[in-house]
Amino acid sequence: MRPSPTRRTVLTATAAGAAALTATGTAEAAPASADRPPATAQRPSRELRALLREIDAARIEATVRRLVSFGTRHTLSVQDDPDRGIGAARDWLLAELNSYAAASGGRMTAELQSYVQEPAPRIPTPTKITNVVATLRGSVTPERVYVVSGHYDSRVTDVMDATSDAPGADDDASGVAVVLELARVMAKRRPASTIVFAAVAGEEQGLFGSAYLAQQLKAAGTDVQGMFTNDIVGSATADDGTRDPYTIRLFTEGVPSSETPEQAALRRSVGGENDSATRQLARFVRDVADNDATGMRVRVIYRRDRYLRGGDHIPFLERGYPAARFTEPAEDFAHQHQNVRVDDTGKQYGDLPEFCDFPFTARVARVNAAALWTLAQAPGTPRNPRIITSNLTNSTSLTWAGGTEPDLVGYEVVWRETTSPEWTHVLPVGDATTHEVDLSKDNVFFGVRAVNRSGLRSPVAFPSPQS
Repeated sequence: MRPSPTRRTVLTATAAGAAALTATGTAEAAPASADRPPATAQRPSRELRALLREIDAARIEATVRRLVSFGTRHTLSVQDDPDRGIGAARDWLLAELNSYAAASGGRMTAELQSYVQEPAPRIPTPTKITNVVATLRGSVTPERVYVVSGHYDSRVTDVMDATSDAPGADDDASGVAVVLELARVMAKRRPASTIVFAAVAGEEQGLFGSAYLAQQLKAAGTDVQGMFTNDIVGSATADDGTRDPYTIRLFTEGVPSSETPEQAALRRSVGGENDSATRQLARFVRDVADNDATGMRVRVIYRRDRYLRGGDHIPFLERGYPAARFTEPAEDFAHQHQNVRVDDTGKQYGDLPEFCDFPFTARVARVNAAALWTLAQAPGTPRNPRIITSNLTNSTSLTWAGGTEPDLVGYEVVWRETTSPEWTHVLPVGDATTHEVDLSKDNVFFGVRAVNRSGLRSPVAFPSPQS
C-alpha cells in the first residue's frame, strides 16, 4: 500500500493549489478552472478516439429527416399507417436497430417494448405506448448496465393535437438520431458492460415510455449505473441568433429524487448535497468527454431540469438510478412545440430540420459516446464506501467493498474542499479496500474510484459515515 501523505504535506498542497504526484504517494492536486481539466480527468484512449471518428453528421441528418418525413409522431397519432404517424416511425426505428444488430455478431438485440397506458391527463383513451430498445450485451460484466435514450414522439402547440404536422426535428428527432448513431457505431464493438439504446414514446404526454422502461429495469433488479437522455440536442442557435456550437448542457440533480427521510437526515448532518450519484456521473462526463476528442465543452447545470420542463431521465432518478439530461446550450422556442406556420412578419415557426445544426449534434453524440464507452469499459463504481466515525480523530479512515472485475488493479482516494465543485486531489492507494489519510474528514469531502489494467477509472463513490 502506498503511504498516505502527511497532514502537513496535504495542507501545504491544498493551500498552494497544486502538488506533483510522487513515488512516495504525495497527493496530486490540479484544481479545475475554465481552461484546465479536473484532477480526475481521463485522456481519451486510442480505441475511444477511433470510435468517435466514426460518428457521422450526415447519418445523423438522414435520421432526423427520415423521422420528420412521417408527418407527425404524436403519441396519440395513428399506429397502423405505414407512412404517417407514430406507428410508422416505430417500425422504421426497429428496422434500423435490427440492421445494426445484424452486424454485431449476436451481441446486440432489438425489440419493441409495449404496454397500454390507461387514461391520464394527456391520454384521453387507453393508448398503446411502445419503446424501441436495442441491447448490446457486455462481454465481461453484462450485469452492469448503462442506458442512453431520446424520445421519438413529437407535438405542436396544442399538446392534444394528434393530426397536424409535428416534425419534431430538434425535439426530439435529434436525440433519437444520437441514440441510433451510437448504436450503429458500438454494435460492431465489444463493450465489457451492457449498453441499452432506447427510443422512447409518450414523453410529451407525460414521460410514459421512459417511466415504463425504468420500471421494467427496476422490477428486474437491473444494476443501472448510469442513464443519459438526449432531448433537444439539434441546434446551437439561441432565439436571438447567437451561437454556441461547442457547448452542451448536462442537467444533474443534487438531492436525489428517491431520497428517504433517513437518507435526508444523514445528508443534512454531513453535507453531500452536491455529491449524489448523479453529480458524480456528471463529473465523470466532464472527466472523459470535455476534451479535444469530442471538441465540446460540457456545461454541468446543478438542476434536475429546466424551469417548467421535465425529461426522460426523471423516471430513472425517481427509481434511484443515476441519470442526467443533455440539452443544447440555448433554446429557440419558436422551433419547439409550435405549429408549422409563418406569421405576419415573415417569421417561420415550427420544429423543422432547416433549423438544426447536424455537425453540432454529431459532437453531442461524441460526448455521449465518450461517456458511455468509458463507463462500459472501466470498472464499476465502488460499492459501500464508508468513512469511519467511531472515534474523534484528525485523520480519515475510508473503507469500501472490493470489485469483482477481472482486470481491476486498484483504487484511488480523491478529495476536494467543501466549496469546490470538482475533485482536486487524487491519491493512488493500490489494491486495497481501506485507507487512512492524515487529513480531517471535517474539512474536506472524500471519494473513492476504481482503476483497471488499461488505466480507466470509474465514477467516484461518495462515502457515508459508519460509526
